[in-house]
Amino acid sequence: MKSITINGSQRESVGKTSTKALRNAGQVPCVLYGGDKPLHFSAPELAFSKLVYTANAHTVVIALDNGEEYNAIMQDIQFHPVTDRILHIDFYQIFEDKPITMDIPVQLTGTSIGVRNGGNLRRPFRKLRVKAIPSKLPDFIEVDITPLKIGTKLYITELENEDYKFLHPDNTVVCQVRRSRLAIVDEEEGDEEEGEETTEAGAADAAPAAETAQE
Repeated sequence: MKSITINGSQRESVGKTSTKALRNAGQVPCVLYGGDKPLHFSAPELAFSKLVYTANAHTVVIALDNGEEYNAIMQDIQFHPVTDRILHIDFYQIFEDKPITMDIPVQLTGTSIGVRNGGNLRRPFRKLRVKAIPSKLPDFIEVDITPLKIGTKLYITELENEDYKFLHPDNTVVCQVRRSRLAIVDEEEGDEEEGEETTEAGAADAAPAAETAQE
């Protein structure tokens, strides 16, 4: 998984007055949990743009001006209700030998047979929660939807991987193709129905001929 470096400064004062002063100066107050004790630090708001305003998942290297560095993941973020400015961020320290839990984006590839035939693709999950050691966390989970026909579903058990574990029930539907009013039958089904239509059409043509013979 890709990592983003955040350059910050450790905070000695954590009161409301100092926190307000930091925000007025364009800094974001942050807390790093998971170590021996919480670590308070701040960093420029612009430093978080590639971490916060993206659908991708990243780990973080927190590099403080005293030379200390910590590997972490973003755990929680607070925005101003009116301006949407970042008010506060919580991080959680990670260690290479300890599994962590993260929400990983789902990336679809291909075009399903069912969608080509007019079906509607439904994807209940844009991200999936996985558990793994940091080095095994993927940037995204790739899902090939090409084989999906109208009425079929792709379950999370079909995406099982040795590197990480999904924290969802086995019956979780990652995506499915549902029938729409404009949908046509899939190609394999179409051959069968086409044959039935030909038989019915032949029977219909035979009926008038029989009536003519009787006359």
